Amino acid sequence: MKGTLSLSPLLLFLLLSLVQGLNPKCDTQDHGSTLQIFHVFSPCSPFRPSKALSWAESVLQLQAKDQARLQFLASLVARRSIVPIASGRQIIQSPTYIVRAKIGTPPQTLLLAMDTSNDAAWIPCTACDGCTSTLFAPEKSTSFKNVTCGSPLCNQVPNPSCGTSACTFNVTYGGSTVSANVVQDTLTLATDPVPGYTFGCVAKTTGTSAPPQGLLGLGRGPLSLLSQTQNLYQSTFSYCLPSFKSLNFSGSLRLGPVAQPKRIKFTPLLKNPRRSSLYYVNLVTIRVGRKVVDIPPAALAFNPTTGAGTIFDSGTVFSRLVTPAYVAVRDEFRRRVGSNLTVTSLGGFDTCYTVPIVAPTITFMFSGMNVTLPEDNILIHSSAGATTCLAMAAAPDNVNSVLNVIANMQQQNHRVLFDVPNSRLGVARELCT
Repeated sequence: MKGTLSLSPLLLFLLLSLVQGLNPKCDTQDHGSTLQIFHVFSPCSPFRPSKALSWAESVLQLQAKDQARLQFLASLVARRSIVPIASGRQIIQSPTYIVRAKIGTPPQTLLLAMDTSNDAAWIPCTACDGCTSTLFAPEKSTSFKNVTCGSPLCNQVPNPSCGTSACTFNVTYGGSTVSANVVQDTLTLATDPVPGYTFGCVAKTTGTSAPPQGLLGLGRGPLSLLSQTQNLYQSTFSYCLPSFKSLNFSGSLRLGPVAQPKRIKFTPLLKNPRRSSLYYVNLVTIRVGRKVVDIPPAALAFNPTTGAGTIFDSGTVFSRLVTPAYVAVRDEFRRRVGSNLTVTSLGGFDTCYTVPIVAPTITFMFSGMNVTLPEDNILIHSSAGATTCLAMAAAPDNVNSVLNVIANMQQQNHRVLFDVPNSRLGVARELCT
């Protein structure tokens, strides 16, 4: 009865709302250097949907957000100006995974989106014109200070300007503009205080794209968490993303080299000087069941000039492969499931079935590391079990489609370790609840 076990995120949220009394884990404190990770649909999340959607609607909504996310990633790869999260809610309309952080003295608790393809932290602040979420109140913090125009930090934000002595920036994205001040304050993650953390304090947003919450950038650039906490965490972190189906939706973000898994396979991280914050890896080929599919090498090749290659990204929901790679994987998947079965589509998913199927495994074969995905990581089922889809798609036509994105649906229930000093990324199976 796969259908009954495999609830859509939104339907599961509704059921969980009824039994929230059995799930009092929202107040569990983060400890050591480990933070709880919540899915955005979690009962613990203020960003959960306010009204029930059908399974098809929820899938289409997640896909629509992925489209915007992929356009954002394409803009990074194409070396257009970096669009910070504060410049457009369309980028991560609601983040998929969020963590708790405390900012200021005394500390104020905020929920930040976890994003491996962004660097800076961006936080809506009080007196922000147009912000809709929980706001950070700088006036209540004794450790808050503005970054001045003369500071080298001012040059590390996109489009810096100096209207007064404080460093500010303005960004236009879609139908929105955002103004923010570059500031510093104490950031506390779990029980680790980081004094003088530099972030963007959003002062004004116009249009419909204002972000509902802040963002924690886990990329590799100069203003990222890794760079600003290098002495504390040695540019090392791992996360385990909980499945949409896990009862309390809670995984973990583990900061620093201590307590990271010892038995884990690694693949080298590749450096793209044009987009230094993205986590590129070398995807060599893909296996469906026991068959290595025939993918043109150019579809997977790393090219720093064009931005082509494969990245791990925490903010995209469903993995996207460039069209020749996706078609090869999809066609072999369909053959394995049974060529006599009728294939239907749902939104961007073109390989769906309305009868029960037995799915082959899919193995991503990286340099030095194979990651074999079981059924939970490659299929989405409707709550009634009536429809089952392959949870991957081709890169959209309307963006720079040279990028293969290993997304969070495929990363769920795996520990993904980012070891930047040794320039490697590791993956190991782990139940993330």
